[in-house]
Amino acid sequence: MEIERDSLRARQLRARDLLRGDLEGRDLEKYVEESLLTTTLENALNWGRANALFPLTFGLACCGIEMMSMVTSRYDIARFGAEAFRASPRQADMIILSGRVSIKMAPVVRRVYDQMLEPKWVIAMGACSSSGGMFANYAVVQGADKFMPVDIHIPGCPPRPEALLHGFNKLQKLVRGQPDLGWRQRYNAVGTEEWARFEEGSPTAEAIERAARAVAPKHSETGPADA
Repeated sequence: MEIERDSLRARQLRARDLLRGDLEGRDLEKYVEESLLTTTLENALNWGRANALFPLTFGLACCGIEMMSMVTSRYDIARFGAEAFRASPRQADMIILSGRVSIKMAPVVRRVYDQMLEPKWVIAMGACSSSGGMFANYAVVQGADKFMPVDIHIPGCPPRPEALLHGFNKLQKLVRGQPDLGWRQRYNAVGTEEWARFEEGSPTAEAIERAARAVAPKHSETGPADA
């Protein structure tokens, strides 16, 4: 505690000297280095978006109970700036599909999604909204990504609130422009998707280049490459 008090006092004295114009030379350079942060406008906007998401008040089935738990004191999603559930899609930029999506409900969900603010993001919560779950029948859509884009899939039936928070943290990384790589990129399995297996011919040079860029960045297990 004594060390923290001394450090605070030292910062106060440096700030006073700066205002007086007494801070010069190396001391002034050190103060500027410790006090300023440079970034790009895009990074600043993405940082703000990632920490101020507005979820839509929208529940589909039993996963909705777990979604409601996020705002309770035990899980407290307010720590990440997303506790303000909006009642109107025009005031929301994130929707959590918490449960199965029936064939009749799919166009309604799509209309709500189209009315949301741009940019907007989607979390498919649970096995039912991700892949149809146990409802492998004609009445339930076998995965919400059949009719709308989905950014994060959260497995489980139902997933616990901790799993939803983990998925939300991954969405924050995605919004900030630093997404975690999917397993296809991590294990160099690009091209094994269901739609890709039935494509004729060989992958284009552009597709191979995109796959190489996705696997290469800073996620290498060997650490940063030597200059």
